[in-house]
Amino acid sequence: MSVLRVGNASGFYGDRFCALREMLTGGPLDVLTGDYLAELTMLILGRDRLKNPDAGYARTFLRQLEECLGLAHERGVRIVTNAGGLHPAGLADAVRALADRLGIPVRVAHVEGDDLTADHPGALAAHAYLGGFGIAACLRAGADVVVTGRVTDAALVTGPAAAHFGWGPTEYDRLAGAVVAGHLLECGAQVTGGNYAFFQDGDVRRPGFPLAELHADGTSVITKHDGTGGFVDVGTVTAQLLYETGGARYAGPDVTARLDTVRLTQDGPDRVRVEGVRGEAPPPTLKVGLNRLGGFRNEVAFVLTGLDVEAKAALVRDQMEPALGKLSDVRWDLARTDRPDAATEETASALLRLVVRDADQEVVGRALSGAAIELALASYPGFHVLAPPGKGAPYGVFEAAHVPQDTVDHVAVLHDGRRVPVPAAQDTAVLRAVPEPPLPEPLTPGPVRRAPLGRVAGARSGDKGGDANVGVWARTDDAWRWLAHTLTADRFRELIPEARDLPVTRHPLPNLRALNFVVEGVLGEGVAAQARFDPQAKALGEWLRARHLDIPEALL
Repeated sequence: MSVLRVGNASGFYGDRFCALREMLTGGPLDVLTGDYLAELTMLILGRDRLKNPDAGYARTFLRQLEECLGLAHERGVRIVTNAGGLHPAGLADAVRALADRLGIPVRVAHVEGDDLTADHPGALAAHAYLGGFGIAACLRAGADVVVTGRVTDAALVTGPAAAHFGWGPTEYDRLAGAVVAGHLLECGAQVTGGNYAFFQDGDVRRPGFPLAELHADGTSVITKHDGTGGFVDVGTVTAQLLYETGGARYAGPDVTARLDTVRLTQDGPDRVRVEGVRGEAPPPTLKVGLNRLGGFRNEVAFVLTGLDVEAKAALVRDQMEPALGKLSDVRWDLARTDRPDAATEETASALLRLVVRDADQEVVGRALSGAAIELALASYPGFHVLAPPGKGAPYGVFEAAHVPQDTVDHVAVLHDGRRVPVPAAQDTAVLRAVPEPPLPEPLTPGPVRRAPLGRVAGARSGDKGGDANVGVWARTDDAWRWLAHTLTADRFRELIPEARDLPVTRHPLPNLRALNFVVEGVLGEGVAAQARFDPQAKALGEWLRARHLDIPEALL
């Protein structure tokens, strides 16, 4: 059968608004996907729905569609998106109303069954991660637009692929290939040079959005429309492949993809072939994302300039202490951003950050604000803050649960209103770690030089609930031989001090010349709790690349 060209026009809720039009006009496509959901987004949509029961979906998608629905219809491009969030039926109705108003004859279907909030008392939103076969059922029945709630990000690609090629639920290698392609597309411009460690390799001022050319055997080519910015090479694809993953087994509702079998080859300018992906039966359970309101938080950053920074920090902490006694959670962090004999006031200054949390908004609001502002004329020399503390804002807590696949009512609601149940996976396998693969021969010892790790390795990091992953890869075989033996889990802890007392697991992926590290608990209760300076661990990999090691001179 023919190649299926699947594009992406959104990697998150708030991504480039005009990307939908750019992808529709930039070149040929069969399906255009949009990923709008993340753990934090589900919390935001949950709070929206508290205020308005008709809310709960990504409203920007509707505005994008208003100017592009006719274009997609003219070009025969089907649209598949998880912008339905907490209310896919509501968004599907809104798309139908929009199409009627514009006079465009499109068939709109949606997928539901992910909402398990009623089964989890106290949760603001509890949603199972569904697979792609509900999407496939909608497309096979003739839908032009398919709206989902919480499906896996890769399902936006596996669904269209299964529908187009006629794949069944046990064609694991093919499905796994589509899962990998979906994972590569899901974050939009991150695979076309955005947020890339070696960004100076190309012009990434305005990266184009990606597309995958999928084949019936599950292989694919990752590319982008001609003439768009950014670039696609083995490095950009490796970086995205490692993003927010863990071990060699990448589990999903439809299939467990073996990331240790992926082979990447440059297939021409801005074209990377993805092949060799093996698949296995999925686990017997579905992941459920639980979001709840954790209370209220507030913060203030005191600016400490010039001399005696440590003493100034101690003084303000002592002065604030009486106002903080009733708070359930108080955290101080001193960031020594100051330099000696600095040429500017800003570079002569350090930041003392105070973050408080409590179930009582009054306690984190006026109590903190009053105590901090009252010090304006009565504290350390040069006292000022980056911004006055506010009244206290609600924060969320994310946790993951798991439920048996057959307890979730996955349903495809077709464009004509028929409800088609989507059966759970019949063959399943409990997820187990892959035995560690053999490592390459170490480099022959030679002269070394103290230098940043990033001179010989790239990295990309991200969040999964309270955990963070850091994928690190080498660009040459010799650099891989050195990296594989040097960057152990213990060395990682040395380089990243806040991980020293946390579980750190290393997963080697020799086909990618890569190591994937999972740091458990470093993000506390998840991004919405904002437990650390970089709450989604987006820059954790860049911090690691900036740390210095003894590196063989032959690699530098």
